[in-house]
Order: sequence, then C-alpha cells, then structure tokens
Amino acid sequence: MKLQQAATMTAGDALASRQLLGYYRTMQVIRLCEEELARCHQRGLVHGACHTYVGQEAIAAGVCSHLRHDDVVFSTHRGHGHALAKGAAPAELMAELFGRAAGISRGRGGSMHLFSPEIGMMGTSGIVGPCILQAAGAGYSFKLKQIDNVAVAFFGDGAVNNGAFHEGLNMASIWKLPVLFVCENNQFATEVPFAYSSGNPGVGNRGVAYGIPGFEVDGNDVRQVAQLAGEAVARARSGGGPTLLECKTYRTRAHAEGMGDFGYRTKEEVEQWKTRCPIQRLRAALLAAGAIAAEELDAIDDEVARLIRDGRQFAEHSAWPEPATAADYVYAAPRRVTADPPPGVAHREMTYMQATHETLAQEMERNPHIFVMGEGIGKRGGNFMTTAGLYERFGAVRLCDTPICERGFVGLACGAAMTGTRPVIDFMFADFVLDAVGEIINQIAKMQYMSSGRLKMPVLLRGCIGIGHSAATHHSGNYYPLYAQVPGLRVVVPSTPADARGLLTHALRCDDPVLFLEHREILSVKGAVPEGDYEIPFGRAAVVRPGGSVTVVAIARMVHQTLAVCDELAREGISVELIDPRTIAPLDVETIAQSVARTGRLLIVDEAFGPCGVGGEVAAQIADIAFNDLDAPIRRLNGLFTPTPYSPTLEKAVVPQPEAIAAAVRDLMRE
Repeated sequence: MKLQQAATMTAGDALASRQLLGYYRTMQVIRLCEEELARCHQRGLVHGACHTYVGQEAIAAGVCSHLRHDDVVFSTHRGHGHALAKGAAPAELMAELFGRAAGISRGRGGSMHLFSPEIGMMGTSGIVGPCILQAAGAGYSFKLKQIDNVAVAFFGDGAVNNGAFHEGLNMASIWKLPVLFVCENNQFATEVPFAYSSGNPGVGNRGVAYGIPGFEVDGNDVRQVAQLAGEAVARARSGGGPTLLECKTYRTRAHAEGMGDFGYRTKEEVEQWKTRCPIQRLRAALLAAGAIAAEELDAIDDEVARLIRDGRQFAEHSAWPEPATAADYVYAAPRRVTADPPPGVAHREMTYMQATHETLAQEMERNPHIFVMGEGIGKRGGNFMTTAGLYERFGAVRLCDTPICERGFVGLACGAAMTGTRPVIDFMFADFVLDAVGEIINQIAKMQYMSSGRLKMPVLLRGCIGIGHSAATHHSGNYYPLYAQVPGLRVVVPSTPADARGLLTHALRCDDPVLFLEHREILSVKGAVPEGDYEIPFGRAAVVRPGGSVTVVAIARMVHQTLAVCDELAREGISVELIDPRTIAPLDVETIAQSVARTGRLLIVDEAFGPCGVGGEVAAQIADIAFNDLDAPIRRLNGLFTPTPYSPTLEKAVVPQPEAIAAAVRDLMRE
C-alpha cells in the first residue's frame, strides 16, 4: 500500500517529503548530540558549562534549512543546535566542549563560544543580546556590498528585555537590513519566567513597534517554523528588510547541565512539554500521512546514532591544544611599514583635524568597504567636522547618521567587521561610547582570539577626549587607561597633525580594532604633514625633542604643555628629552628606556588620573628593565583624581599646567 501511495505522489509531494526528512534528520542530529554531551558532562569530559538545546530543535532546523552556505548566523549561549543546523560536524562540536584542538573554536570557546565562519556560523556568546546587533552589522555589510546574503540572529526571551533588542531592531528597520531575528521563547531567562519579566507577554507582536513584520509561531512544529522562516528569508533576500519571528518553545533539560531547575518550574510542566517533542510530532505526522515508511525513519535514527557515537570517540581521542598557543590570535599579523617618510618628501602645513579628514577621505576612496557611522556625521559633517563634505562624496550608506544608540551601532560594527567590511565609528566624545563598553571589551576585543584568527576585526572607534572649554564631566573623559589593559585592542592617542595622519592611515589598514582618541584641545594645532602615502605603525614612540638631563614622557595635549616650558628649562641648564608614546597599546617602552639610559631621570606627565593609569604602567616597566640607569626616583604628574568640573577656574586646577610641569622637572633634577 505504501509503495502504491509513493508511486502516485506528485513531484511537489516528493520534494516536500525530502524536505521533511531533512528536518527530521537535522533535529535528530541535534537531539542525539545534546544527549551524548549531557552524558559526557556527567563523565567529566565537558570541563565547563553545557547548555543543551533539547526540546527546541525544530527552530534551528526550520530556520537554517532556508540558508545558503554564505548566509550567516549569530547565536546565543544555547547555540549547539544552531551550529549543527548550519552544518557544523558533531565531532567538532563535541571536541570543542571537551576542550580539544580539533574543536569548532580550537578549544578556546567551549559550550558558549562556537565559531565556524567557514560555514557561516559567526559565533555564539555568553552575553545576552550582542548577537542581535552583530546580525544587524552583517546585514549592513551585505547592503554595502550590494549582495543578497541574509543574516540570522537567534536569541532567547530574556534578550527582548535588553537594550540590544530595541537598538538592533530599530536600526535594522530604518536601514531595511536583510536580517531575520528569531526569538526562541522557551519561557524562562535562566530562572526568571518570561511572564514575570516582561510587561508585554508577546514578542512577535513587538515587530509592529519597529515597523517590521512580526510573527508568533509554534516553535515545536518544524513545518510552521520553516514556512514563516522561508518567507522571511525570501523577503530579506529581495530587499524587503527584516522580520521578527517568535517561536514558542520549551527547554526540557536544565538551564545548564548539573543545575537544578525545579525551584522555579515543576516536573509536571516539564513532562507536559516533553509530550510536545518536535521530533516525535514530525515523525507521527510523517507516518500518519503514509508517505514515509517507519523503516526509513528508523534508518535515519540509526545513521545519526552512529554519527554521534563516532563523533564522541573522535572528540575523546583528539589532542589537547598546545599550551604554547594560549596567546595566539589576540592580534592580527602586523602590517610592515616604516614610520619615516622617504627623504625629499614635501610637507604641508595643516591642522590636526585637516590631517585626519584628508586621511579618512583618501582611504574611503581607496577602500569601498569603509563606512562611517555616528550621530550627525552625514550631511552635518560631524560635531568636529570630522566628515565634512564626505556625505556628498560617498553617499548615505557609507556616511550613515545613526540614532542615539552607542551600544547599538558599536555592536553593529562588530558584526560588519566579521562579514568583510571596515566600519569607522565616530562617537563624538569618549564619554558617550561608555554605553557600548561591553560590546568593545566582551565582543570586539575578543573576536579574533575566540575564532582562532579566522575572523578579523577591523573596527576603528574614534572620538574626542580631554578637558577644556568648560565641557564638564560628561564631555571631558580620558579613558585610554581603561582600554589599554584589554587584550585585543589597539589604543592610539596622537598629539600632532603628522602623527594623526600616519596613525589614522595605519588604523584604517590594519585588521585589529583601534581606539583612536583625539584630544579636543589640540584639533586646531597646526604642523607639517608629509605629502603622499604616509603610515605610522603602532608601538613606536616619537622623540619630540632630544635632551640629556631628564626624560619626560607626555601624552596628547601634555606634549604641547611640556614643549611650552622646554626652552625656559634649557636656559636654566636643564635639557629635556620629550617622548610622546603616540600609542598607549602597544606601548613603546624600549624607546623610553633608551632615553632614561641617557638622562637617568624620568617624569611622566598625563592629564588622565594617576591611580591605575598609563604613568603607573610606564613607571613599573622602566623600574623593571632600566632600574640601574635611574639616578632618581621616577615621578608622575597627573590630572586631579576627580570628575571634571565646569567652572574655568576649577577646570584649570585639575589639569597639569606648564608651570606645574616645569616645577616637577626642577624638583626631579634636585633629587
């Protein structure tokens, strides 16, 4: 009877049956892999957390069935199922949780950090929300490149109460980005019921608030998920913009293996949801339709069981990562450039801001994948005229005015960089980007490392620092010590127009994330700038003024404050050797040590706070490598340890002034 029915099936029926069998196999791969990982966790083979996807398999299977190999997925901590549905091998997934070198992230990530960019699996995150912003960033890359790829963000119900949800959906809506936002509403954010944590009991209905299609679907019915996901992917691919899809589902295992979860939900509730198992529902529907024989499904079950068994054996016998590789991939391979212009190169007089503006324009002309985002940087040209005239030259996609959502567009920049474009984030004042510090430190700084160098992170984050013009406490921050201690970030603080040009050129060509911080009080300073292609590598300090009596290391505006007293000190017989580090991370300690070997004395002048600051780091390293060259204790002169006041007299009191620098040098010479 079954053979006769199969013979009379239409071509469409046969195609539908093959699709359903594909869903069934994908769900079984996820289910059996997760159950094996749970057993391995009990055996101690999984060394950290293990967040399984059991009960939610229909969502990953239904959504990913519509994705091409070059479409991309960004996921959350419960991401095993997404990786497997996108094409990851169970053996590599299990090896990752075992901490082995053959793992999907080469042993660097474990359960919560899965990377396989080769198949479009762009990473999972232990932090709630970033995947939403990163998917928007990928969508922006596809828009800029004018290609029809699609990005998908998978996230739990807890993320919809996070600011990243609002900022991400709003940006995707206003720019019509090709993104599918998939909320896997499994009723609990860790241990907090969604019914308690959200004033709106729905998620899909929130799409209307952002002007995008939003749907609610039974997340345990793979056919429903696949139908709506297919429509959403087609809409995104054709230029129709984003879609929000809420999949109502349930995780039938604990939040993470080894955790107890019956303090906030009941065994009866879990058992009731098990009866709605998406795999058993599809199997029953296939058998009831009479188009698929039970033996065919059993054969799939047996084949998948062997795949998982072989994968576990592969993972268990895989080699551990070499300890010597523990610090690999923190940074990209450095570009080989020289800091000095060739002999005979002409120079022009220009301001600091003119130098950076010209550099940005030239690099945008050279590289069509560079785009700039920020508030008022389009037609207006930026608060400090950083992009004046570039909107008319390059258009609205490459000079993109943003809503006031620093976390949103910095997180978007991360996803854009992961997918082949080069974002420049102009955040105006360094204080503002503190709203996005989690995206910078937890995501952007770690992405190259966590992906074992398979993803690059060419993000340039630029904005003004420094005290002046009675800007008060929310527009005057000097935050480079905060970022300098984060592995994976480059931190650049130029003091001259030539250095700003050369370092910005390098920042726009390197593959590392760069904080390019510009002191607002020196933007109008003029200086000679080499013509032509001029690039300065990171990690090379400049000897601004040679001398033999004392070494002064000064940062940003403090270079100019120190220069203001050098001639006066020279008349007193004190020859100051002034060094500008130019980059805080990496820090050129060798040049400073060579200077101290000549002078025997070191003063560090920094407008930023003293405690835990750059001056303390310079002092510690010089004391370690050049102690025998010192003829006096190392001294530091910093801004006062206080928020920045408004009144001009108070403001001046918190910043090291030239007379204070001169006095500090004289005191050091007397020791």
